[in-house]
Amino acid sequence: MSQYQAGDFVEMEDEYDMNEPVDDMEEEEEYHEPVVRDSDAEEEDDQLPKLSDTTSADLRSGKDIQGIPWEKMAITRETYRQARLEQYKNYENIPNSGEEALAKHPGSLLEGFSHTQISTMAVKDNFLVAGGFQGELICKHLDRKGISFCCRTTFDENAITNALEIFNTSSGALHFIASNNDCGVREYDMERYLMCKHFQFDWPVNHTSLSPDGKLVIIVGDDTDALLIDSNSGKTVNTMKGHLDYSFASAWSPDGRTFATGNQDKTCRIWDARNLSKSVHVLRGNLGAIRSIRYTSDGQFLSMAEAADFVHVFDVKSDYNKRQELDFFGEVSGMSFSPDTDTLYVGVSDRTYGSLLQFGRLYNHSYLDSLL
Repeated sequence: MSQYQAGDFVEMEDEYDMNEPVDDMEEEEEYHEPVVRDSDAEEEDDQLPKLSDTTSADLRSGKDIQGIPWEKMAITRETYRQARLEQYKNYENIPNSGEEALAKHPGSLLEGFSHTQISTMAVKDNFLVAGGFQGELICKHLDRKGISFCCRTTFDENAITNALEIFNTSSGALHFIASNNDCGVREYDMERYLMCKHFQFDWPVNHTSLSPDGKLVIIVGDDTDALLIDSNSGKTVNTMKGHLDYSFASAWSPDGRTFATGNQDKTCRIWDARNLSKSVHVLRGNLGAIRSIRYTSDGQFLSMAEAADFVHVFDVKSDYNKRQELDFFGEVSGMSFSPDTDTLYVGVSDRTYGSLLQFGRLYNHSYLDSLL
């Protein structure tokens, strides 16, 4: 991972899949059409083509990152990409804010205190939290046996757990924040396994992000405005206006001053906490809603994922003017940087080419000649 310009990412491994293919996307010879699968039809899995991992060496030799055999298709990759851009429908709650983003897709079944359909998950160090579609929370210390804690946050009919964030308080205690569709944001103390805070809002909360100093929380949800609240009192410190639809993602920069919000209007807005009268940057996507945002731990890069097909990596030091676009086919199920910032992982949901894509950060190493 040397001898390249810093700030670029290269594809390392993956296998992948394309949702809702265009009608003429067929192989000329033996391509298998994607098979619809469900939990009661596992025997059909064996009928799907078996795909091998794609390495960086494979990519350099011309293999598709997702293992899609374009040479056997009756359509080129470029033509299919253009068709996706023209035909993909972005969900919008506010008319004309953008094109249709994806609704939350069904998760997997995991046994905790009951069979729970997973809607979101978070991991930090050796602690994992999973949230369910009925407001369930299941917590596990990965270095211990069994489930550590489980509860149901609410019995409201609209209780889906939309987002989770694990953090350590100033005293070092392990806590996490849960954002729910019942308009609630709850903070849990995992030292005592108790809910310690509960803030209620006027609309379903889709995502929250705690500032690096632990004093402020970004709140985004089913409203065009985003909120900045005091983490202790829950009182609104500021209301950010500018988005045209509902928001589903947020993230703080490690600098503690800058943060980002992602919206169904196909934009990610960058805000400066010192002046929130308007956003300082508007970063635009290609296809759909901005569903996930991440900063690297060193604050040098911001990555934003659209609902499908695209992830954009921005160079923060260039004032977001430089970016790299990662182009693939399929719904984005998740995205995360590694703690050392060297790797970006992108989850892709697809019946045939579903995969985990791994992109490595490239560095430009130079050495000064020594005169003896």
